[in-house]
Amino acid sequence: MAKSTKKTIYLCENCGNEFSQWQGRCTICGEWNSLKEVSFDLPIAATRSSKIEVTNISDVKISDKTRTKTGISEFDRVLGGGIVKGSIILLGGEPGIGKSTLMLELTKYIENILYISAEESLEQIKIRANRLKLNSNNLMLVSDGNIENLESTVAKSQPSLIIIDSIQTVYLPMYPSTPGSLVQVRECGIFLQRLAKKSGIPVFLVGHVTKEGSIAGPRILEHLVDVVLYLEGERFHDSRILRGIKNRFGATNEVGIFSMQSSGLQEIKNPSSLFLDQRVDKPGSVIGCTLEGTRPLLVEIQSIVVPTNFGYPKRTASGFDLNRLNLLAAVITKNNGVNLSSSDIYLNIVGGMKLREPALDLPVCVSMISSYKNKTLPKDSCFFGEVGLTGEIRRVTREQDRKKECQNLGYKPAGQYKDLNEIIKNLS
Repeated sequence: MAKSTKKTIYLCENCGNEFSQWQGRCTICGEWNSLKEVSFDLPIAATRSSKIEVTNISDVKISDKTRTKTGISEFDRVLGGGIVKGSIILLGGEPGIGKSTLMLELTKYIENILYISAEESLEQIKIRANRLKLNSNNLMLVSDGNIENLESTVAKSQPSLIIIDSIQTVYLPMYPSTPGSLVQVRECGIFLQRLAKKSGIPVFLVGHVTKEGSIAGPRILEHLVDVVLYLEGERFHDSRILRGIKNRFGATNEVGIFSMQSSGLQEIKNPSSLFLDQRVDKPGSVIGCTLEGTRPLLVEIQSIVVPTNFGYPKRTASGFDLNRLNLLAAVITKNNGVNLSSSDIYLNIVGGMKLREPALDLPVCVSMISSYKNKTLPKDSCFFGEVGLTGEIRRVTREQDRKKECQNLGYKPAGQYKDLNEIIKNLS
């Protein structure tokens, strides 16, 4: 029988790195007062093996069944074509955004799924499954946070997919700490990673998000998984965006668009039409073209520019970077003869989208100028382009794809303006 010894380490709760002694600042991520003391029993192996198997890469075979289609095309797009055999995937998002719903949706298309939930009882999961009208024959449930015996359970039931909901509520009894603690999240993640690689069964980990927007627990959890996905969206909007942050098997900039309905998450085949469905043609309303992953999207940008009643103008942005908004307002004031320094500016990206692409600089500027001059733009016009500090308009990537998307939806891409002054003259 293997012996054990007590070991104490200091674990950074921000980046997950270990230290042999406490110090005020983590030397890896630079965070202050983030090192926490962790003690656990470290087993000592009775025997050691010095044999290591070496395989030439030419001997590694890739089968046609390496990827499994989820049956949800938007999900497959973000994953890079499907779920890779033996991969471990982390899905994060705010509470109530639809993470568990999305996981249960997989049972419509994938058979023999093992769903482990330590947060909900079996009856609660059954109620949600009935609401989503799922095929219950494809789902095996476990309502227990102890995953120590998961390896034997997997060997017996042979599931095609394992879902852990959530990683902050499961635990390993050999580590004397509560579920959700640094050591439990880390060790459970490593345990599940080894299980996925050994068995070849893909594992989904559902993770809670902190108030800062990052997945709770040490950052090492994001490092050890193959794919990191975030489900985003405003709680008071139907639209949901599944965004790939890390992907070892595909592009990291892909997104999937869904709509939250009473029957579950519905795929949006034409997301541009969703964001433009109720557009009103008035001053301050502008259509912009942005890229989400490899997909061009048309979004409506609305702004209100009014004289301020106080000494300091107020600036508010929803779905757009406020610092970037202030910069663009300064560019317009400095170079284009439109004085926004004494105006309140309120900007909104319609539909709950959160966008940061530089190509939105031009439609944002046009929206503010349109509202300031109280001039309505042509209903079928669409803008995209990066604006420099001197007011010049710069080219952006994949212009042909953007133009094609505009034309498919009946919009005309704006001409190649050199600077904002040309646009202001057309609005005068």
